Amino acid sequence: MLALHMLHWETRAFDSLSASELYDVLTLRQLVFVVEQKCVYNDCDGKDRVALHLLGRDDDLRLVAYARLLPAGKSFAEPAIGRVVTHPDLRRAGAGRALMTTAIAQTHAAFGHGPIRIGAQRYLTRFYESLGFTAAGPDYDEDGIPHIEMLLGKNPG
Repeated sequence: MLALHMLHWETRAFDSLSASELYDVLTLRQLVFVVEQKCVYNDCDGKDRVALHLLGRDDDLRLVAYARLLPAGKSFAEPAIGRVVTHPDLRRAGAGRALMTTAIAQTHAAFGHGPIRIGAQRYLTRFYESLGFTAAGPDYDEDGIPHIEMLLGKNPG
């Protein structure tokens, strides 16, 4: 396992990603979601084009953390954070917490300080609760993996 020294963060619109950066994003997502979790699903779902992409690179500039930030109305009524992924080499080193803390801040900066909704893998509920998210719906199955919607902040109205 690599030590987590400091990750270098960058938030980019889809059209500003180079082909190499997009390749890195898709490679990391496939490594974890398809290979590690053994889940065959349609990763290219059309939302990447309207999302902001949060890239976390290590000191060697290797992409080791990633999240997709979506405006309201694209996944949920609220802005959303999705495709949250850290490289297996950085598990339990604080990369996931750093990723989500940065993703929350960048989502608020881009889309306002209202609520943020996520579709969390059920086994990560306590992790997301530690960041302030609360359950906001029943469990559901997504591609054979138990999930639950969670909300950070209050729903307007």
